[in-house]
Amino acid sequence: MTPVDNSQQKMRGETRRILGIDFFVEPLDVAVAQAMQGGLVLAPSAPGLAADLVNSQAYRDAMADADLVLVDSSALVLFWRLFSGETLHRISGLMFLREFLRQQELRAPGTVFWVMPTAEEASRNITWLEGQGIRSSAEDYYVAPFYGEGAIADEVLCGKIEARRPRVVILAIGGGVQERLGHFLKQRLPNRPCILCLGAAIAFLSGGQARIPAWADSMMLAWLVRVLHSPRRFAGRYLKAWGLFPLLWRNREKMPPLRT
Repeated sequence: MTPVDNSQQKMRGETRRILGIDFFVEPLDVAVAQAMQGGLVLAPSAPGLAADLVNSQAYRDAMADADLVLVDSSALVLFWRLFSGETLHRISGLMFLREFLRQQELRAPGTVFWVMPTAEEASRNITWLEGQGIRSSAEDYYVAPFYGEGAIADEVLCGKIEARRPRVVILAIGGGVQERLGHFLKQRLPNRPCILCLGAAIAFLSGGQARIPAWADSMMLAWLVRVLHSPRRFAGRYLKAWGLFPLLWRNREKMPPLRT
C-alpha cells in the first residue's frame, strides 16, 4: 500500500488552541456530526498530554494531524480555568461514544470496524454491542498486537480495514498508542473513514472496567470511580496528570518543546 493524500480541509467548528492543539469546544451533537464526516478523532487524557506530548514525536504528529480533538480531560478543564478564567466545553470519550452509537446508520454489519486490546475484551465488548442492537461479523474486529515506541505501522490491520471499507474505525486500545495508530491509519486508508480513538470508553459500558455513571462523568469524577475500583492500577496514572499543571503554566497556547 502507498500513503493516501489526506490533505482535505479539516473539520470546521470552534476550537481553542491549548499546548499547540486545537481542542473542539462546541456541543456534543455538533462533535458527533463533525466526526461522521470522516477523519481522525482524538480524546487525549491528562497523563497522555503530560507525558507523551513532550516525549513522543509520533504522538505530537498525531495531535497535529487530528481533525477533531475532544476536551476529555477533567484536569485540563480545571487547570485551564485556573490559568485563563475560561471554562472549556468538556466532551469525554464516554459521553461521545454513548451518543455516537445511537446513530442509526451505524447499526448495519460492516459499518464499524473495531480494534480491541485483547481477545477477552473483544468477546465482552461484542456481546455488549449485540445487546444494544449493533450487529457485526468476525471480520469487523481485530485484536491489536503489542505496539512499541515511536511511529506505528500495522499493514495487516490496514489491509483488513481496506477490505471491509467501513464508515467508522474505533480504536479501543490504550492512550498514547491509539493516537499513533490512528495517525497511521488516516495516512493510509483511501476511503477516509471516521477513526475514533476513545480508549477504554467501550470497556466502561461493557463491564471490562468500572462502570461510570453518567452523573459521575458529567461531574468530572470518572477518574475517582476508576481509582476507587482499581487503586493499584490507576492511582499512579492519575498522579501523573499533575504533570499537566506546569506544562500549561509554562506554555499555555504553545506546544511545549520535545524533550531530548
